[in-house]
Amino acid sequence: MRGNLFIVSAPSGAGKTSLVNALLSRNREIDLSVSYTSRMPRPGETDGKDYHFVSRETFLSMAKRGDFLESAEVYGNLYGTSQPWIAAEIAAGRDILLEIDWQGAAQVRSKFPDCIGIFILPPSLQALEARLNGRAQDSAEVIARRIGSAREDVAHVAEFDYVIINDKLDAALRQLEAVIVAAGLRRDRQLARQQALIHQLQN
Repeated sequence: MRGNLFIVSAPSGAGKTSLVNALLSRNREIDLSVSYTSRMPRPGETDGKDYHFVSRETFLSMAKRGDFLESAEVYGNLYGTSQPWIAAEIAAGRDILLEIDWQGAAQVRSKFPDCIGIFILPPSLQALEARLNGRAQDSAEVIARRIGSAREDVAHVAEFDYVIINDKLDAALRQLEAVIVAAGLRRDRQLARQQALIHQLQN
């Protein structure tokens, strides 16, 4: 049976990465797709774990070969998801989570229409501003640009299957886990997984 493909998207600063990391630490049945990016690592990020950090030239060569399931340029940096890796993992029955923006989500959805989209929202614009400023990693100009782009990001919320408000991390994590569980209990998956039980109960 093929695995589920989950997409988690959010405006920058909504707490998406913290939420995804918390989920993965508690659920060993899901693998995170590690994206490729042309940007420099941020403090604390590890190559191969947070991203595959490559040069812009290497990224463009990979894109030309058709290596990416989806790719996008965000704030001057390139991001992309390995198509061969995703296809192999899904075919092997593994559940995969993609942490990408709405542009990438739209590209993935066109190739994997049964993927499950989850959009994370901050509780307010003020909370979003506070989180971005609290990082102390970006300039005031970059923060202002991220806040401005949040409105465009949120305009695409209706393209996703589930929406979670990340006010308190614990509560948002419980809601995200509920989505993962519900996806595994969908009719087509249970009919395939529980054929023996269903046959026994019918006879």
